[in-house]
Amino acid sequence: MACGPGNQSSQRASSWPISLAWSASVLVCLLLTAGAARAQDNYEIQVYGSETVPAHHTMLEFHTNFTAEGEKATVDGVLPTNHAWHETIEITHGFNDWFETGFYFFTSARAGNGWDYVGSHIRPRVRVPPSWRWPVGVSLSTEFGYQRRGFSPDTWTLEIRPIIDKTMGRWYWSFNPSLDRAFHGESVSKGVEFSPNFKFSYDLTRKVAAGLEYYGSVGSITGFDPLRDQQHAIFPTIDLNLGPQWEVNFGPGIGLTSSTDHLILKVIIGYRFDF
Repeated sequence: MACGPGNQSSQRASSWPISLAWSASVLVCLLLTAGAARAQDNYEIQVYGSETVPAHHTMLEFHTNFTAEGEKATVDGVLPTNHAWHETIEITHGFNDWFETGFYFFTSARAGNGWDYVGSHIRPRVRVPPSWRWPVGVSLSTEFGYQRRGFSPDTWTLEIRPIIDKTMGRWYWSFNPSLDRAFHGESVSKGVEFSPNFKFSYDLTRKVAAGLEYYGSVGSITGFDPLRDQQHAIFPTIDLNLGPQWEVNFGPGIGLTSSTDHLILKVIIGYRFDF
């Protein structure tokens, strides 16, 4: 999501595996002790890269998504998404060359409803330090937070997102095999859900990359939902390389199943501050 991290001491690098092992153990316990599912999330539509925000830098991002063709009725107490604007503010701070934490503030607006506060999430993330020289980038994101009942059937949720990516010349790809859970809401009894996300892109020029992003939610890991109840969407996208401080990504999304909003327009604009 952001650019190159700075160097850290060998003592910090050596403590990283212990910290990651402890964090992974806690997350596995959480996954085994609660149930969940995930409603369609049109607030932050992004396939993560493995890099973290550099130490002592802060990234401010705006995620603007408009559902041009979506659900027109209230379903299970969740408001319609058709013609809804979703605006998300993301603030991410880098603490060293392998750890960052992000905060999200979700809002939504529809004709006749005005702007509404939807919820907030926190997202710590660790990565394999560059000094390890792995052939692929690897990081682990965890996102936990609250969303109001009128905008999601589940009010408290947890996402665990492994991230693997690679740049090969002009080509780039990233795979995010996410696991989702709810701690409170309609889907608690459904178990862990699998939500694979994937992106590949090609640098057309030094400043423009064309890509394709895929977002899915297939149901519980113990038994996938019928295809009509799964969510699958593809986004042809453009990424602009305006400098190391900037992140710009935009494109239309096309839903491929009846349970997926059929047409979404998304724009991500981010800027990295040196503080």
